[in-house]
Amino acid sequence: MANQGQGDPITAELEPVVAGAIAEAGFELEQLDVAQAGRRRLVRVVVDGDDGVGLDEVAVVSRAVAAVLDEHDAVLGGPYTLEVTSPGVDRPLTRPRHWRRARLRLVKVRPVEGTEFTGRVGAADEDTDGGVQLLVGGALRRVGYHEVAHAVVEVEFKQPPVAELAMLEGRASGTEEDAR
Repeated sequence: MANQGQGDPITAELEPVVAGAIAEAGFELEQLDVAQAGRRRLVRVVVDGDDGVGLDEVAVVSRAVAAVLDEHDAVLGGPYTLEVTSPGVDRPLTRPRHWRRARLRLVKVRPVEGTEFTGRVGAADEDTDGGVQLLVGGALRRVGYHEVAHAVVEVEFKQPPVAELAMLEGRASGTEEDAR
């Protein structure tokens, strides 16, 4: 469910129609914020999808959201500026789908208890009561979502080691053949 602007009634009223338009375009609403910006309102929409969101997809979503906002212009009460974006790489992993989309990526995890660590994401449960498999220091480790205080994807500038990918995929060897 999207962030509803700390109880803002305009955001709360628009969230279902904006989420519906985004879903029809094949994406998910991550966040919706409506704020006053001078004489206009700024409508900020953050969308995501299983395969990410490219510029072409942002354009499609922008047109769909603009159409539903125009249909509900009485709610906004005047002119608005629409900003549609995808989550940045620094977005915290807070939902199972975030973990699923980060599969095979390197993440920094600050647990509720214990010291911070870095691991590569493997299989992630869909249920919020579940957890995720991480490769930490060459060993597979299961971490429950409830055990994570904060987690973000780390930016990598080179391909992940083939052996790590093989371990997360459940293959015995880490040869180049396995990585294909």
